[in-house]
Amino acid sequence: MSSKFDDIAPLYDHEVKQAIQDILVDPGFQHAVKYIMPEIDWAEFSAEMSKYATKKEFQSRMIYPVIKALGMRVSSSMKLDNWESIDRSVEHLFLSNHRDIVLDAGLLNILRHEKGFETTEIAIGDNLLIHPWIDKLVRLNKSFIVRRGLSIKERLIASKHMSEYIHYAISEKKESVWIAQREGRAKNSDDRTQDSLLKMLALYPEDKSFIESLKELNLIPLSISYEYDPCDYLKAKEFQQKRDNPDFKKTQRDDLLNMEIGILGKKGNVVFRFGNCINDELDKITEPDKRLQPEIAAQIIDKEIHRNYEIFPCNYIAYDLFYKETRFEDKYTSEQLEEFKDYLDKQIKKIDLDYIDYDFVWDKMLEMYSNTLKNYLTTIES
Repeated sequence: MSSKFDDIAPLYDHEVKQAIQDILVDPGFQHAVKYIMPEIDWAEFSAEMSKYATKKEFQSRMIYPVIKALGMRVSSSMKLDNWESIDRSVEHLFLSNHRDIVLDAGLLNILRHEKGFETTEIAIGDNLLIHPWIDKLVRLNKSFIVRRGLSIKERLIASKHMSEYIHYAISEKKESVWIAQREGRAKNSDDRTQDSLLKMLALYPEDKSFIESLKELNLIPLSISYEYDPCDYLKAKEFQQKRDNPDFKKTQRDDLLNMEIGILGKKGNVVFRFGNCINDELDKITEPDKRLQPEIAAQIIDKEIHRNYEIFPCNYIAYDLFYKETRFEDKYTSEQLEEFKDYLDKQIKKIDLDYIDYDFVWDKMLEMYSNTLKNYLTTIES
């Protein structure tokens, strides 16, 4: 690997053994492992971890079984769809909607591993690297670092560096890459690709046009559908906090809680569905104003993501309740309707505010679950 990317790239294999030793002696890592796996024998676990000499060994022998067991615990089923249509002769940038901070990429990679694909490299924001052991752990797990909270000048330098690295990973390292379509999750599940992300991806090579540069990445939109979002009540709580106090900002503790609930909370059925590589659609962009091309490319990606959602009964129920209609009453039973209303009520009761505006947060949660169906319908009916 080119050393110019050492500041953001995953660890080299020759760094793996030392990184593992550093992590094993960190009290924070020990606490996290014992929290997720309370029955663990630490001496056995440390001895097993110490055997790994490459990132691939670490992923296949530790990350895969841990995330697989976790996935089975928090989901009713996990499915990878349309993987047969992926061209295996080239590497891809998989750009997806963002539902869970940790498990979006984690579950994708265990499902890819089971289909005989190599795991992807993963883009992760440095705002999540709260402790040094997390930084080492994610780099062991083939993550590269997206710098956040920079000045405008620093951001441009970091964006060029990131763009060059992603092109390098796909074209030269022959590694596929996963990245979310936006910074942070869409709190109301109205998934939209940020134009600025696409502009960043196309900053390199400098001598190529936006469309030529984006085509080099063989970009495939990926739709992630979780039947239930365990963080739904936290998002509804945040909507109320921002309504009541426009200056409200989440704390680092809030981020950690979101990560924890997202990882350990029930998700119901889970579907990852690949769309089509967008290169042919990019060739059809005839807009002469180069400033508008990223917006058109984002729309192409969003349509692929929206049309490939898995629509669950709760999405139909939420839509009918939110819009006060009976349009989809044939898609669910009266039992499912009552179960979903009961589910929302139980989630709302978890909100730890002195005053909960019940009607407001109820509506916000219905909106989250209905927006998936709304975007799907807009795409397939257009």
